[in-house]
Amino acid sequence: MARKKAKPQRTKLVSDQLRQAIDDSGLTRYRIAQETGISETALSLFYSGQRGLSMKALNALGECLQLTINLGRKPDKKGK
Repeated sequence: MARKKAKPQRTKLVSDQLRQAIDDSGLTRYRIAQETGISETALSLFYSGQRGLSMKALNALGECLQLTINLGRKPDKKGK
């Protein structure tokens, strides 16, 4: 019996990780908007994937959620 090949796991985008951090924070989006100065509309549109956030807003969001960034690189592809 032949085994199916496992699909390669997609690396999560930074925006996906930020949405997950919002979910994991236990804070409401209203509270995050109040603490960061990001409008509720802008936060909602970002959360739903309809728009991005400015660097200023991303910095405020990271500070509010007490996020740190771990740097890492994807392995080089062979043949390049």
